[in-house]
Amino acid sequence: MTDAEAVSVHRPKVEHFDLAARTNTDNKGFVRPVEVYREEPWGLYMSRTADHPRFEHMESWLLPDLGVRATIFHFRAGEHRDQDVYLDIGVFRPVTRTRWRALDHYLDIAVQNGREAELLDTDELLAALEAGLIDAAAAEAAVLNATYAIEGLAAHGYSVDAWAASLGMELSWR
Repeated sequence: MTDAEAVSVHRPKVEHFDLAARTNTDNKGFVRPVEVYREEPWGLYMSRTADHPRFEHMESWLLPDLGVRATIFHFRAGEHRDQDVYLDIGVFRPVTRTRWRALDHYLDIAVQNGREAELLDTDELLAALEAGLIDAAAAEAAVLNATYAIEGLAAHGYSVDAWAASLGMELSWR
């Protein structure tokens, strides 16, 4: 579930990754420079600084076959969140040779390495479905992808890296 008292209904977040321009455009249209893009046959890695009050750097792997974006947030001094990797569930794929697109399907998973994986924002998914912002097929795909991820994480000691490696996806981080 979410920490919010009331569910905020919003359109699915869309993000763009331009490998040629080395930029990342977030769902609000903010364009940020990317330090590293690396493509693999099974996904896209991105590393960039962040102008966020809680974290200063972020790294992400977009994994299309899993319907997952795995992110490590490097928090600022004094900031802490009990998570090692944050998974967004959605559609992550290339749209041209040099551009990728992320379409967030509301569900998230906070992973604490070696301990647990917590499913978040089911209320947001259900509110979006009820409001017609996501269709039943996309909502079902989100639930199936989240379930598959949690099962995979549980089977691999709650390690995103070990789960991905078992599927032939060697994740490397900064």
